[in-house]
Amino acid sequence: MNAVSLSALTIRAGTRSWTCSACRGQLTRGRPSGSFGIRAFATGRGYSHGPGGGRGRKQGSRRVLLYASSSTAAVGAATLAFSEEIKSGLESAERTGRVATALAVCINDYRTTLNSRDAVDDLKEKDEMLKACHKRCAERTLKVLEKNGGIFIKLGQHLSAMNYLLPSEWTTTFIPLQDQCPVSPFESIERMFQQDTKEDLWDYFSEFSEEPIGAASLAQVHIATIKETGRKVAVKVQHPELEAFAPLDLALTKFTFSTLKRFFPEYDLEWLSSEMEVSLPKELNFVEEAENARRMKDHFAKIPALPLVIPEVLWAKKRILVMARESGRRLDDLEYLDANGIDRDEISATLARIFNEMIFGDGAPLHCDPHGGNIAIRKNDSRRAFGRGPNFDVILYDHGLYRDIPLPLRRSYAKMWLAVIDGDMDRMRKYSREVAGIEDKDFPLFASAITGRDYSVVSSEGSILKTRTSAEQQTMSGALQEGLIVDLVQLLSRVPRIILLILKTNDLTRSLDENLQTRQGPIRNFMILARYCTRTVFLEKLDEIRARGSLLWPPNAARVLAAWIGYLRVEVKLEAFELWLGVKRVLGLKSMAFGEGALARS
Repeated sequence: MNAVSLSALTIRAGTRSWTCSACRGQLTRGRPSGSFGIRAFATGRGYSHGPGGGRGRKQGSRRVLLYASSSTAAVGAATLAFSEEIKSGLESAERTGRVATALAVCINDYRTTLNSRDAVDDLKEKDEMLKACHKRCAERTLKVLEKNGGIFIKLGQHLSAMNYLLPSEWTTTFIPLQDQCPVSPFESIERMFQQDTKEDLWDYFSEFSEEPIGAASLAQVHIATIKETGRKVAVKVQHPELEAFAPLDLALTKFTFSTLKRFFPEYDLEWLSSEMEVSLPKELNFVEEAENARRMKDHFAKIPALPLVIPEVLWAKKRILVMARESGRRLDDLEYLDANGIDRDEISATLARIFNEMIFGDGAPLHCDPHGGNIAIRKNDSRRAFGRGPNFDVILYDHGLYRDIPLPLRRSYAKMWLAVIDGDMDRMRKYSREVAGIEDKDFPLFASAITGRDYSVVSSEGSILKTRTSAEQQTMSGALQEGLIVDLVQLLSRVPRIILLILKTNDLTRSLDENLQTRQGPIRNFMILARYCTRTVFLEKLDEIRARGSLLWPPNAARVLAAWIGYLRVEVKLEAFELWLGVKRVLGLKSMAFGEGALARS
């Protein structure tokens, strides 16, 4: 999906390549010389000369260095506040110094480059100068993230996916962080196990792999055997040094984004550090993760038709979690899927049902970190009964970050999506305001962001269900280059965090559909979404009728019957549409002529 979307919150890279256009020599007026706008950072636009021309620039440069020096001192003072909790004062100073130094050098590099570009007339040369500056600063930052590790690796993973907000030189430079996570030495794992459980690791396990089978920014997973029962298990262990440095690293992250905001006022990413302050403590507490996993397992146990597997948790400490070993293959292992007769379209549809259940299901928790590395597929023919049903399991890992969606928000969100599918702009504006506080001036951008489609397509009945054309892709990309990116950054800073997390889940199903290279495209996932939204609205109507009195009271019974008929009408249309998609798949048809209008009008 190469569109304006909130996929920045989804941990994936390489699916889009949006970059800002080269500077066209336009300068804004009235901004102090020590301040940059987003266009100065991403495109070279919007940079203002201070009074006095070149002399003003030199004074501004001195202020940059002076500010950076004072900032280093300030962050150094913050380090002392954490000294009692941090194992090594020297290493803390090194971590702080790396961040402050890289920040000062990058800010000065951008300022010098922008000043130099002002004397150049050739647009291509201007563009190349800025691209080179982006690349230099990205490579400096990458070294800092890799050396500091832990939280900084996780931050880099987020940034690598923000290719609709950051220049491509930044996002592509950070891609290696997706797979290059640190591995803690086995000896440190043994010491941590003894500290946290008060017993030796080998007193509990008869076997424990010294090399982890997987490593992430915050933890790694080892295969082990419980001595008493002989059961094979997976043991998730936090990187031992992470907890000690977490307070300092969060302070440094917050300092970095606040400093960037000061120099690039329109480029406000402080919401990222604010979200990390809330989410990170939850992710670092494996006892909370164990409870989340149990909740999810209990909820989906009531829906056996959905082949979701949540590894059983045996026990958990704050930094150690022991769970049943449930292994599978990555979603992008298309060779495995095809070799085992696992239908990619069915996987995509199943994932859509699972994550829509998390959003709209009564009492369902929402998994807020559903990237491809946290999902596995394995063949399971026992699920297929009477020749129907999936022949695979979907295994969901990493339950550290969960949120609960309030019922009123869930219902408004369902109505908003039904309005999107219907192309009803009045209703969509109404529920966008209820869901995310979106004003009319921001509505076109929000509509494009949540759907990944051009606004002209969103506002046409049924058009959202059609496959994107190359012309639409060019229109969307051109809008970004013309500065829409500024408005998108500011919009993200105002949208409630829970909405961003929900939209992140929606983006996951769309991106996974692309990665699976399905034959049916996005239309089936929209159909599944419509089904859950329709059910949510129907249940709300039942609650409203109950509030009037007994459902058996004749007027109420008539209302129930009317609501049920309306719901059944939509269900029948959706069922017929899904049957048609299945026939098309068998026949190899590509046309979407039948059914789209019916779904939009349902």
